[in-house]
Amino acid sequence: MTKSGTTSPTTTAFYIQAAISFGLALSAVIGGIAYLPVDGWIRGFLALGALYLVTSTFTLAKCVRDRQEETSVVSRVDQARLDKLLAEHDPFKTHAV
Repeated sequence: MTKSGTTSPTTTAFYIQAAISFGLALSAVIGGIAYLPVDGWIRGFLALGALYLVTSTFTLAKCVRDRQEETSVVSRVDQARLDKLLAEHDPFKTHAV
């Protein structure tokens, strides 16, 4: 359970599968660059490109997650305000004129 009282859509098995998949893919790219029959500067360029791709991917994933959390927080605040208004509203209360 998260703080908002809802369950996370990501299961532990899916998280582990994604982490293993990422590790295998990164290992394959690094291994491919290491055994590529080219000069060292070309390997370095490809390795630097792969590193840039990985860090950019993490940054993008964080930005997407932050935006999703921001919209869920706004939605929860709006829901709390609506619940408060509905709880305080008495349809049978008469107002003196």
